[in-house]
Order: sequence, then C-alpha cells, then structure tokens
Amino acid sequence: MTAQRALVRRTALSVTAGAAALVLAACGSDSGSGGHDMGSMESDSSPTATASAKAGDHNDADVDFSKEMIQHHRQAVDMAELAADRASSQEVKDLATKVKGAQDPEIKTMSGWLTSWGEDVPEEMSGSVDHDMSSAMPGMMSGKDMDKLAKASGAEFDTMFLTMMVEHHEGAVEMAETEKADGKYGPATKLADDVVTAQTAEIKQMNKMLGKS
Repeated sequence: MTAQRALVRRTALSVTAGAAALVLAACGSDSGSGGHDMGSMESDSSPTATASAKAGDHNDADVDFSKEMIQHHRQAVDMAELAADRASSQEVKDLATKVKGAQDPEIKTMSGWLTSWGEDVPEEMSGSVDHDMSSAMPGMMSGKDMDKLAKASGAEFDTMFLTMMVEHHEGAVEMAETEKADGKYGPATKLADDVVTAQTAEIKQMNKMLGKS
C-alpha cells in the first residue's frame, strides 16, 4: 500500500508539473506576442506622430483658408486705411487702426505658410475688388461698395464703414469656422480660432457704435 500510494503521488505531481509548464509556456507565448504588438504600436504611432507634427502637415482646407483670408484681410486693411483719412469719429479711427494692426501681421504669417508649402501667394489686386472675387468669399465688398466708401466722408462714412465692416467680419468668422472644422495645420486652425474670437468681439463693438445693441 505504501509503495502504491507513493506511485500515485509521484504520478499526480508529474501531471501537475506538466500542466503548469504548459500554462507557463502559453503565458510566455501570449506575453511575448502582446509585448511585440505593443512595441509595434508604440513604434508605429509615437515617432510617426512626432515626425508629422514637426513636418507641419497641412491639407487643401489650410491652403484655401490661407489664400482666401489673405485677400479678405487685404480688403479690410484697405477699408481701415480709408477710415484713417475719412472717418469723423475718433472711435471709428481707433477701431480701424486696431483692425489694420491685427490683420497686417496675419497676412504676412499666412503668406509665409503658403510659400513653405510651395503654394503661390495671391497677388495684390489693383483698384477695386471685382464682383467674382466678392461673391466667392463671404463678407467681401464689391468694387461698387469700395468705390462708394472711398467717396464718402464724415458721419456718412462712419456709418457706411461700420456697416460694411460688420458684414466683412461676419464673413471672416464664417471662413474661420470652416478652417477650424476642416483644417489640419495646427497654426492655421489656431489663427482661425483667434479670428473668430477677435472679430466676434469687434462685431459686437461696431453694432453698439451703430446703435444696434
């Protein structure tokens, strides 16, 4: 009985040890596979993501936004320069100075992006903006609008300038919202966010100056 019991015990231990070895082997295989997968995921995502961020990835929406907003800003600057000469209200003159001061540097920034992307920077237009360009972008004034503004003066100019600039800013905000939704280039979407914030505040200020709020 003693010998038989010892044999049964040794057999049981042998089976247990074998099962444990199989379990450990399976775990080791799974762990190795999992570790490899995680390593692959990290090597696939982290370095690539970092490289892409450094490269400054952009898409067609970023290019369109930059090209169109450059033209849009240029017209706003033209309007602001008219205000410096023809406005009667110091408040309107101050607002015009603020608009020009903000949008001139943004034009240079966006021009730099386009150049770095191998894209053409839109040429400056001589004279009035044509109707096709004005209809292509929200808030753009037509050639007739700009001619009319250039001929106005005093209080009439102030009202006309503020009314037109509100519409112009609303168009810029619309364009910026599109860039925020569709753009890929971080600095461009950030600039778009800045445009929305700054120009929404100026729209409220101008409406107040017009007695609409």
